[in-house]
Amino acid sequence: MTELMQRILPTVQKPARYTGGEWGEIKKDLKDVRVRVAFCFPDTYEIGMSNLGMRILYGVMNGMDGVWCERVFAPWGDMEQAMRDNSLPLWALESQTPVREFDMIAFTIGYEMAYSNILNMLNLAGVPLRSKDRQGLKNIVFAGGVCAFNPEPLADFIDFFSLGEGEDITVEILQLYDRAKAEGWSKDAFLHEAAKIPGVYVPSFYRHEYNADGTLAAIVPLEGVPQTVTKRIIEDLDNAYFPTKMIVPSTEIVHDRANLEVFRGCIRGCRFCQAGFSCRPVRKKSPEVLYRQAVETLRASGNNEITISSLSTSDYRGLKELTDKLIPYCTENKVSLSVPSLRADNFSRDLMERLQAGGRKSSLTFAPEAGTQRLRDVINKNLTEDEILTTCANAFSGGWNNVKLYFMLGLPTETDEDVLGIAELVYKVILTWKEHAVNKKRGLRVHVATAYFVPKPHTPFQFVPMDTEEMLREKQKHLVECARARSRKIKVNYHDSKTSFLEGVFAKGDRRLAPVILEAYKRGCYFDGWEECFKYDTWLQTFADLGID
Repeated sequence: MTELMQRILPTVQKPARYTGGEWGEIKKDLKDVRVRVAFCFPDTYEIGMSNLGMRILYGVMNGMDGVWCERVFAPWGDMEQAMRDNSLPLWALESQTPVREFDMIAFTIGYEMAYSNILNMLNLAGVPLRSKDRQGLKNIVFAGGVCAFNPEPLADFIDFFSLGEGEDITVEILQLYDRAKAEGWSKDAFLHEAAKIPGVYVPSFYRHEYNADGTLAAIVPLEGVPQTVTKRIIEDLDNAYFPTKMIVPSTEIVHDRANLEVFRGCIRGCRFCQAGFSCRPVRKKSPEVLYRQAVETLRASGNNEITISSLSTSDYRGLKELTDKLIPYCTENKVSLSVPSLRADNFSRDLMERLQAGGRKSSLTFAPEAGTQRLRDVINKNLTEDEILTTCANAFSGGWNNVKLYFMLGLPTETDEDVLGIAELVYKVILTWKEHAVNKKRGLRVHVATAYFVPKPHTPFQFVPMDTEEMLREKQKHLVECARARSRKIKVNYHDSKTSFLEGVFAKGDRRLAPVILEAYKRGCYFDGWEECFKYDTWLQTFADLGID
């Protein structure tokens, strides 16, 4: 660590975000390294280190001969200011090497509101923002993650996108780059060869043609690249790489625990859910492999908590067999085992009792999504009111007194009656508690959280109009009033509709949004997913000034 760094770190929040040196990080001798990758997460350390996908690909890349992958996270405002004041470029944690010295710069993107952070990280690194301004093989910028399923808003900035699951395709990309670097290829030659890898999309090799009304008429492939780019999937999860030797963060992170991925995909077909469609088909791990990975991870990390996770964990058919093995191990070693992502139609009170034996019962979380059966049918939620209330009755009679319920506002065909239905359903949950609770002295806590429907690419609802901000605000006001009228016990939390509106714009927009993102960034817009940093008026003014509706 340099003297300048030693002087700066005590002046910023959470200096451990920027130092590296954690237990489990991977360091390599540079004389054995041919390809260096700066693996960037466009948000803070605490969020990025909680991302399982990043941990998996970090291990995959570092498992390759001649490749060294290092982590880079977005610095918070105080650190960024100190870096700019002292002309300190963005660096990677493992070696403190400036990002601009790396061969490849990879981003994983899971949220549209992180787009401007990508530009800020490149700027802090001293790397040109536009792909066309980066010449040669140095600083090839590529990206993956769920947002890559509509990569167009970032087409001007990213050299190529990796679509789908990254364990195999990332290896193929780096092997090709290793060859290109050794043989002295041009950037154009490398991108042409990369475009031949299934799952790689090079935006500059596709021309967009528009109709007179401004709608997209055609996407024309140039120079022999594929007409259609198909996502990559890992078919055999039992034999796929999983990071049991994980990095142990030196400061608290959002999900500060071990994470066990039981399967990918989802057997449900909720029409609004991008992950449910982009992660298809369903592929599961065997309970035997999961138990081994859990034990190895806990022993290597020293974590005292492990979470069994997936898009819908209670749908995993091997869950009982897995927990029958894990619960005794966790009990003996004083490890907390949690199973989130529960479904109200297959909730197992027996499992939850065994998970929390002897301890205070935590909150149960369910996502009815809509307040009426009609609207749940529209979104294909496949969940009835009877199933919700029966599940709550089972939980309350088993000693649970805290319930979290998640809903969406602005769903297609939603009416005022559907919004009222949310308050009515929550009130019925309260009445169910009064009838079935075995421990009424502790009282009931019902936490209601609402998000706004955002149409996402590749879902059945991708072309459904999104409610205007005014409509969403009216629905939120209506819900709060209805909930207050039913019971003072109901407290409703909700997101900012302005953020959801822009999320929808970026989720569905094309490459004509790139100039807007660049100009808004120049005007100070980044960390847009953080309420205290979000500059909505600046975004709107940028759209107006650039003539983009």
